[in-house]
Amino acid sequence: MTRDDEHAHRRIDLDPVEALRLLGTVRLGRIVFTRQALPTVRPVSHVLDDGDIVIRTHEGAALTARTRQDGGEGVVVAYEADAIDPETHLGWSVVVTGRARLVTDPADLARVRTLLTPWAPHEDMDHAVRIRPCLVTGVLLTEGSDAPRRAGRDRSGTTARTA
Repeated sequence: MTRDDEHAHRRIDLDPVEALRLLGTVRLGRIVFTRQALPTVRPVSHVLDDGDIVIRTHEGAALTARTRQDGGEGVVVAYEADAIDPETHLGWSVVVTGRARLVTDPADLARVRTLLTPWAPHEDMDHAVRIRPCLVTGVLLTEGSDAPRRAGRDRSGTTARTA
């Protein structure tokens, strides 16, 4: 299929509730935080727990150290997850901005360990970080006949512009 034969795509902004629902349907995402004043991105597995995003981490992880230094206020982070088909480019993407705090309650930490298996096992994945969403945005990329199309050749070879 050539670019001219592809269907037009439509972008739909998602409301926060739907965006979080979709985020809960996948287990892998990317966390963005600052390390030595520079942005750092790490792939992690997650679970939604009572509206929060929870990830597991280990003692030597930069995020573990960073959340310990926050003074209890939480470290500002971004979290992104998506499900986009590599062939059609259809799917969705969600970005959550919020505050991350180390899970310190022993009962909560034990419960999180039963809910979430890390995507890349590490010997001491005995810490967890809870991200409380402050801003949730998402986009759905879908086929849409009402989306504007580029000028191009139709299947008969005739140059056409459709709207």
